[in-house]
Amino acid sequence: MGLYSFRRRASSPACLMLALFVSTFCFVAAHAQTKPERQSKAAKAAQPAQSSATPETATASPKTGDSDKDESKPEEKAFKGMKYRLVGPFRGGRSLTAAGIPGDPTTYYFGATGGGVWKSTDAAMTWSSVFDKEGTSAIGSIAVANSNHNVVYVGTGEACIRGNISHGDGVYKTLDGGKTWKNVGLRDSRAIGKVIINPTNPDIAFVAALGHPFGPNPERGIFRTTDGGKTWEKVLYKDENTGGIDIAFDPHNPNILFAALWQARRTSWSMASGGPGSGIYRSNDGGTTWKHLEEHGLPKGPYGKIGVAVAANSDRVYALIEAHNPDGGLYRSDDGGESWQLVNPNHSLWQRPWYYMHVIADPRDEDVLYIMDVDAYKSTDGGHLFNKVHVPHGDNHGLWIDPTNTKRMIASNDGGVTVTLDGGKNWTPEDNQPTAQFYHVTTDTATPYRVYGPQQDSGTVAITSRSDDGSISRTDWYDVGGGEAGYIAPYPLDPNVVYAADYQGNITRYDRHVGQVKSITEQPELSDAHGAANLEHRFQWTAPVMISAHDPETLYHAGEMLFKTTDGGVHWQAISPDLTRNDKSKQKVSGGDITLDDSGTEYYDTIFALAESPLKKGLLWVGTDDGLIQLTQDEGKTWTNVTPKDMPEWSRISQIDASAFDAGTAYV
Repeated sequence: MGLYSFRRRASSPACLMLALFVSTFCFVAAHAQTKPERQSKAAKAAQPAQSSATPETATASPKTGDSDKDESKPEEKAFKGMKYRLVGPFRGGRSLTAAGIPGDPTTYYFGATGGGVWKSTDAAMTWSSVFDKEGTSAIGSIAVANSNHNVVYVGTGEACIRGNISHGDGVYKTLDGGKTWKNVGLRDSRAIGKVIINPTNPDIAFVAALGHPFGPNPERGIFRTTDGGKTWEKVLYKDENTGGIDIAFDPHNPNILFAALWQARRTSWSMASGGPGSGIYRSNDGGTTWKHLEEHGLPKGPYGKIGVAVAANSDRVYALIEAHNPDGGLYRSDDGGESWQLVNPNHSLWQRPWYYMHVIADPRDEDVLYIMDVDAYKSTDGGHLFNKVHVPHGDNHGLWIDPTNTKRMIASNDGGVTVTLDGGKNWTPEDNQPTAQFYHVTTDTATPYRVYGPQQDSGTVAITSRSDDGSISRTDWYDVGGGEAGYIAPYPLDPNVVYAADYQGNITRYDRHVGQVKSITEQPELSDAHGAANLEHRFQWTAPVMISAHDPETLYHAGEMLFKTTDGGVHWQAISPDLTRNDKSKQKVSGGDITLDDSGTEYYDTIFALAESPLKKGLLWVGTDDGLIQLTQDEGKTWTNVTPKDMPEWSRISQIDASAFDAGTAYV
């Protein structure tokens, strides 16, 4: 952790003293020369005495006295008696990967992108977390060894590289069915697209490592271990900007493999997929050497993301390729990859390719294959025609098929995982796996209080903190409007009225008394497929919404400027200018070089964080996604840029907490 501190004095009221701590997060303590108008005795008493030492030289004196004195830290004492309890919701969150055991209909594993590895031994009726003690909870791929079902490899870090991606720390392995785990390397791979295990030797495994999504690094490509993870060899590598995204064995000859490389780069304001590094490769010698497959029916490139699968007939290979229209789509080879044909260009099969592009071949029928995208699709004629497969949730990513009974499958999507025993007609529930990804959490003033949060891809939810019968069930949850990414602000005078935000600047008012959800968006605007520079206002995917602690009728909503309403959203007024850097070069339509993708996720130069002093009315802190901290002490009449000079440029200010003891102090 690096420590940087400075003192800043000025003649303006916004004279600041700030300390900046930079690690995996930023902490900023900012002290303005302003005093709260009123401050309680308790608040004054809670303020620590000033130290005579400067931040650079302050030290703690060695402890003396009896050895039996309680030497625990103050924060440890404060929270010692507190215990977490799960209040819900018991519904699944985003998952990219799952696996079962051939011939065993009871045992399954799945990986949550933010919740670790889970295991079921009762046919997916209940799930248990088996990965809580490991170094990361972001799971990209899971593989169970066919020759020893106690051996499981897990590739951490998701390769669907969202702007809010969670990175991993390499590959983990268990020899006892998930009871214990060991990190076996590739710690700097960050994002792993696929792990596969040799069907007859669990010591041989391959990893498709994408690498750092936000920058170049060398630990990417296709890696092989032949000693159970003790050592890894990089067997296929293009460059520091291109990584491995998919890999598949020939089911009848594990010395034959097909792999896909993907050149991609994520920034906070864009997603670029495709380039000369992307391509399909084949190895005939167990991964020692590789041949780049070009021409012979394949598009000339450049390629973007690619998914590969080998059918039950070893000569049949499928490749789902992101390429410029009209060349993108599903390709098929019937001679082991020597020649190819485009069998289906339907864009529904490869829409939003950076997030999907998953093709799975039926292990017993060469003409049956599945494509996982926004919807799940199945073909029974080798890819010419596809029909939708009903699954409980959309945004599909993974599918494992039992080679001994192909009607038994486990699917992974943005709502968790579900199992079917009848080829997709019926599925197990998703409401039995508490792996939901929440953007934010807040509470209201009800008794008992309720907990609110927006869940990724599943909307908002309110949950009572306790119930009269001692349990909290599905009947105790309800939706409060808004959408998956926004902040939620319950009305303090009536918690049955809730304001909730959604992406693209949308905001709703929910009245539980009458069951009404009403849009109160300040300026409705169709934002899809428009660059941020072309919009009237720029709203962050997770734009802040806040009710004033000093006036429950005052509601704030943040875009590139701060908006305010005092009549429930009937009228809005801007109380600030543009508080961001407003760099037009970072406000273009996202995507490329092949596929444009602009749903609002990458809108940049926006306000990301908002806080109000609970002690002084009108004192508001604003943090932007492009690295600025702004302060007003008169509710928007004037603003001061108080960004620390040592703050890394273009940092994302993700959260600000205003002090409850000093109106001029905030933590960032």
